Amino acid sequence: QVRLVESGGGLVQAGGSLRLSCVVSGRPLSSYAMAWFRQASGKERECVAAMSWSGDSTHYLDSVEGRFTISRDSDKNTTYLQMNNLQPEDTALYYCAAAAWGIGTFDRQGYDYWGQGIQVIVSS
Repeated sequence: QVRLVESGGGLVQAGGSLRLSCVVSGRPLSSYAMAWFRQASGKERECVAAMSWSGDSTHYLDSVEGRFTISRDSDKNTTYLQMNNLQPEDTALYYCAAAAWGIGTFDRQGYDYWGQGIQVIVSS
């Protein structure tokens, strides 16, 4: 059974930074595409960053390009989302997701496993 646990969320002022972590247990991280999604109150869940299982390709939502960076440490079985220059519109519940041998799609249907979500609040 694959389990994903997020950490690192919280409250930050606009312009600040946070780093989210997602620990994967049950299977080696190196065989999974990983992604970060977010869902703001009253809105659809959207993908903000995705990485293929090989790590060769990454993709970002236009509004976070240049501010957010997805990465992984296979030795720690952990995926990260570094978020810089955070803005109030980044406020949302953030989820990590995993797909075995995935290509790193933005489609939420492409992911088999999900974390429980972690709150990020950006104050103006």
